[in-house]
Amino acid sequence: MRSYNGWDELFTREFAKPYFVKLKQFLLEEYATKRIYPPKRLILNAFDNTSYEQVNAVILGQDPYYNFGQAMGMSFSVPQGVAVPKSLVNIFEEIRSDTGRPSRIEGGDLTPWAKQGVLLMNTVLTVEEGKPNSHKDKGWEIFTDAVIEYLNARERGMVFLLWGRNAYAKKALITAPQHLVLTASHPSPLSAYNGFFGCRHFSKTNEFLARQGKEIEW
Repeated sequence: MRSYNGWDELFTREFAKPYFVKLKQFLLEEYATKRIYPPKRLILNAFDNTSYEQVNAVILGQDPYYNFGQAMGMSFSVPQGVAVPKSLVNIFEEIRSDTGRPSRIEGGDLTPWAKQGVLLMNTVLTVEEGKPNSHKDKGWEIFTDAVIEYLNARERGMVFLLWGRNAYAKKALITAPQHLVLTASHPSPLSAYNGFFGCRHFSKTNEFLARQGKEIEW
């Protein structure tokens, strides 16, 4: 039986629920007949790279990139060698503006963040090629709600970075006082100037984590 990197208790519980059984059947049909991203083996990649105990921050996006070769199961991240999408270009620009130095990431693969405890999760974990939000309201939101609630119950504080309307909708689930919630518009070129640029989420995250003796090398 597969181990889920410290998420086993949550996943075992959720996978058995009727909504997830229905979601799984939907996905089997979608992957069999259409181009769906990310590849099946990478759907839970964010959790494979960041264990439950390790989470220091959660960056919550909308749904995966919908063009060939981009989605890798972690919000905003693309595989090494793939052109950096405009949303991620804007994220890097805000890091430079906020921290005074460029991101340590080379290319667009954000795995180094994941390995430092940044859970890179979308509100919906799959998408049909060329059709953003095509897997909205199929059950993923229930699952990612459960993830947020599971993290909210953890004793050690973390930072939740909610970018865009879909991510902001999760804010009500984060009730424990030990956590920090940061909200901004989505870093997409369509909305980055409406509150993402200048949000200073990266320095604010590290200021919070410094109390635990931690820091993310952005």
